[in-house]
Amino acid sequence: MPAPPAPITSGPAVRARVLTQAQGLGVPADYGRSRHLRPQREPARLSSIGLDTQQRPAWLRPRAAAAFLRLRRSAAREGITLEVVSAWRSFEYQLGIIHRKRERGLDMGAILAVSAAPGYSEHHSGRALDLTTPGFPALEEDFEHSPAFAWLTRHARRHGFVLSYPRGNRHGIAYEPWHWCWRSRRC
Repeated sequence: MPAPPAPITSGPAVRARVLTQAQGLGVPADYGRSRHLRPQREPARLSSIGLDTQQRPAWLRPRAAAAFLRLRRSAAREGITLEVVSAWRSFEYQLGIIHRKRERGLDMGAILAVSAAPGYSEHHSGRALDLTTPGFPALEEDFEHSPAFAWLTRHARRHGFVLSYPRGNRHGIAYEPWHWCWRSRRC
């Protein structure tokens, strides 16, 4: 098992700096309010959920990690393989995603249709993760046609996980059948 990351100590000062930098890239100052998204806080502690599809350590807050490991074991008992594409992300990591997309020339409106702005991503909370399964490309709508998605649709809620961004969601974020959030506490 990988060593846990250092305790997260980013706090309000780092969050404020990242939000200012995001606005400098073109994220609207009223982003959270206009998208009905709550600011997210990074957890004080994280627990390992193994490696992601890129063989990087993946982390969730402890109770979400335990719930996900139970979910994955339950799926495996029914022949369903769930692979983690992404889990916890820091404010800075999310800012890097936005920055790289801007460098590629993407319009901020298009970026924010598929990626939450830094400070508002459910991934910051340590309760959200992106999933895939063998035979399906990661982070593509086609995941909704997988046996894994069908299984999640039937069983994820029993483990505390919900699909965050269904079609036509009020947040204006594209449909993401791969993005699930543990909501025993709201994301």
